[in-house]
Amino acid sequence: MAESPWLTILGLGEDGLDGLPPASRQELDRAEVVMGPPRHLSLVPDIKAERIEWPVPFSDGLPILQGLRGRRVVVLASGDPFWFGAGSVIARHFAAEEWKAIPGQSTFSLAAARLAWPLEQTMTFGLHAAPLTRLRPHLARGLRAIILLRDGAAVAELTTYLNDTGFADTVLHVMEALGGPRERTQKMSLTEALLGSFEHPFCVGLEIAGSGDAIPKASGKPDAIFETDGQITKRPIRALTLSALAPQHGEHLWDIGGGTGSISIEWLMCDPTLTATTIEPLKDRAERIRRNAVALGQDRLEVIHGEAPDALNGLSLPDVVFIGGGLSDALLDWLAANLSAGTRLVANAVTLESEALLAVWHGKLGGDLLRIELAQASPLGPRRGWKSAYPVVQWSVTL
Repeated sequence: MAESPWLTILGLGEDGLDGLPPASRQELDRAEVVMGPPRHLSLVPDIKAERIEWPVPFSDGLPILQGLRGRRVVVLASGDPFWFGAGSVIARHFAAEEWKAIPGQSTFSLAAARLAWPLEQTMTFGLHAAPLTRLRPHLARGLRAIILLRDGAAVAELTTYLNDTGFADTVLHVMEALGGPRERTQKMSLTEALLGSFEHPFCVGLEIAGSGDAIPKASGKPDAIFETDGQITKRPIRALTLSALAPQHGEHLWDIGGGTGSISIEWLMCDPTLTATTIEPLKDRAERIRRNAVALGQDRLEVIHGEAPDALNGLSLPDVVFIGGGLSDALLDWLAANLSAGTRLVANAVTLESEALLAVWHGKLGGDLLRIELAQASPLGPRRGWKSAYPVVQWSVTL
């Protein structure tokens, strides 16, 4: 018979031992060591096991936990450890047979029950260690969301952020110590929340309202949401480019010649499992890409200041590559020689020289070659006429 895991990740509620089912109580009774943040340890006073406080930052506790192999250990976490909790981080550092998890009631479930919100129609965010800008792609009138925040001061930061983005009429439900004897729920305006004082742990329910602009869900986001020096793939071309890139679950993108970062940022907006690295040779543009990524809730974008192909050495290989700048024979040679079979490649060209280059490579490797010509109505004397943009030639191929 296989040995039982030495490590148990235990979800704990605010009612401490009183709220634990028998299986969870048994794990604590058998434990030689109980490890967790000070607040969690204070919720389980009547145990005999050695107590170890989990340090800050969180990553410092992993070596301590690894040093406890061979003893029976319980790690205390909040609610459901695998819903914006510590469970997934711990599990990545230990073999599957070393640990098991016993989840408790999640904060999101408790909050939805208090508010009578259907959880499948409510967005959930863990922002205790992430920027508030993660909310930006989702902010729209009528949205309901439940979010976790790090401390009471973060409520004031949240109200300021919602006001600055134009959603000043949002209603907040601040819920403290859900499921415990100190539980309290308050419904308030942004102004009331800004002046309030709140005790951790807590979460906030949002009913978004106001005149702020929602970011469309379709590809081809408005140009105005990006900070730019003019070097940007414009909205209609960007929509066609994202269609050609065809993001799929879990894929990684290289965005070569990032410019404003609009392509890689929109790529990330398509699905939370997507990742991206953008390579930009100009330092000021690389910094601008970082600002755009953070402002639009895509702070997981990796930005590299460097010039391809040299800057590509050592990077994790992509599933998809977009070339928006720096197109050259040398770059295409490097990509053809170093990328895995099945990698999708999309390149946009505006100049005659780059068009000719794509025509040559289309002849070598095949794929699709598309010429995109757009015109927009604009004043022409007292009337209107069509003002043509520079045509774009787009090559897409699977290597």
